[in-house]
Amino acid sequence: MRKSLFFMSWALLCCCWTTHAEIFTSIGQMTDLIYTEKELVQSLRDYIKAEESKLAAVRSWASKLDALTRVSTSDPEGYLAHPVNAYKLMKRLNTEWSELESLVLQNPSDGFISNMSIHRQYFPDEEDETGAAKALMRLQDTYQLDSETFSRGKLPGMHSNAILTVDDCFDMGKTAYNDADYYHAVLWMQQSLRQLDAGEEAAVSKADILDYLSYSVYQMGDLPRAIELTRRLVAIDPSHQRAGGNLRYFERLMFKQLNELNQAYQPSSEEPIQLGTYSRPKDHLPEREAYEALCRGEGIQMNERRRSHLFCRYQDGNRNPRLLLKPIMEEDEWDSPHIVRYLEVLSHEEIEKIKELAKPRLARATVRDPKTGVLTTANYRVSKSAWLEGEDDPVIARVNQRIEDITGLTVDTAELLQVANYGVGGQYEPHYDFSRRPFDSNLKVDGNRLATFLNYKDEPDAFKRLGTGNRVATFLNYMSDVEAGGATVFPDFGAAIWPRKGTAVFWYNLFKSGEGDYRTRHAACPVLVGSKWVSNKWLHERGQEFRRPCGLTEVD
Repeated sequence: MRKSLFFMSWALLCCCWTTHAEIFTSIGQMTDLIYTEKELVQSLRDYIKAEESKLAAVRSWASKLDALTRVSTSDPEGYLAHPVNAYKLMKRLNTEWSELESLVLQNPSDGFISNMSIHRQYFPDEEDETGAAKALMRLQDTYQLDSETFSRGKLPGMHSNAILTVDDCFDMGKTAYNDADYYHAVLWMQQSLRQLDAGEEAAVSKADILDYLSYSVYQMGDLPRAIELTRRLVAIDPSHQRAGGNLRYFERLMFKQLNELNQAYQPSSEEPIQLGTYSRPKDHLPEREAYEALCRGEGIQMNERRRSHLFCRYQDGNRNPRLLLKPIMEEDEWDSPHIVRYLEVLSHEEIEKIKELAKPRLARATVRDPKTGVLTTANYRVSKSAWLEGEDDPVIARVNQRIEDITGLTVDTAELLQVANYGVGGQYEPHYDFSRRPFDSNLKVDGNRLATFLNYKDEPDAFKRLGTGNRVATFLNYMSDVEAGGATVFPDFGAAIWPRKGTAVFWYNLFKSGEGDYRTRHAACPVLVGSKWVSNKWLHERGQEFRRPCGLTEVD
């Protein structure tokens, strides 16, 4: 039984895993861990059953020998006077006790340990745990959810008993603290303290929580509250190594500040720390607030006048023979720049086949370093992707042909079909699909172009080696519905497009002149609830000369 389980585990892992690292970046690959854990639980049950069987056998031996020794010790000479008893005593001590020793020395855990050893090399590592914790914090920020919402599992549209304990919240806060992210450290340590004060049992002590919380609050610039929390810590543990020194330092600092401002000491607010008590520090993304607002469905710049310019139609690809009998349904999503959505582009069966082909090849999605041109992973793109060729399966060839029929653009110079699956809090922050040119002072410069120059002036021509020109257009297939989050947003003009399984959206990245349309800077919002699968085709300039002729001006 143990041997068969051992080999079954090995076969399952060989089929399901191709690489190990950054598991948290793909929900699709994380689902394999569910089955791995189920198998380990079964292995654990087998071990328990074997231990119970062994214990029952030992208990039976003990009962039999206990009864026997009670009789023999009552009158040893009388007992041994019978030759059979003398023989059986010799036999027991020479043979049967050795058999009992062998039974006791048997280790039923061998099978379980073997299984654990095989699976352990594919377990998530420290990086995965840290990445998943940071993903929760990213969701917390983007969708303005407080720590208690996560702790109690109160996510939109979800009724789940997935809760975070005091220790879980403490570990979340510690992850942020170790990354010098005191903003989130405060939120999660406060939640840990709140649940502990409410009577929840925990391994972590209140002193440990207050130690991290008080210093994080100090780092956020709230000296009065840091003093109050440190005093609570000293009251609980007067011998705490750092608390006494921190308290004296905080009080001297407060006294100095009050003297400089000629103010009297004001005790800290008794209001509990919550989302909004402190301001989130600014980061590298200038449009962070607009981007996250769009992810929440706020700030969308659609109005009645603009909506009146949007239409739906049947599209036959300029009388393409493959679309004449069944034209594609096309809906306008945005007027300028023009973004359209195509309905029923992929069937359920095609989607499942694409996912089946992609899953073994999924690897952490990369971005091109703007200075070196080298592909690398980045925290602002959390997903795994795979690239599929037309030769891989007839379904891929059919999808490629369909994209060409719908758009009227050749796919001969396009990149391979990229399939992406987003992990915990999976996202891709605002970016351009096309390669930016070095700054040209002769071009007309507006606010957006100047910002782009400042951010990307050192970017090399990322597609030069392909010899196919720049990415002229993006065709994005949604291969799953997403319960909450996961929108595609365009911060420059305030658009948000929500995933709908089987549909696709299409837009041009370049004007007809070949100049980049900087309005198309877009992002994939973090997935709050659900698993997001997409596939996309990046179409390039070469081969489109007669399919999309140049315009007369730079912005045609």
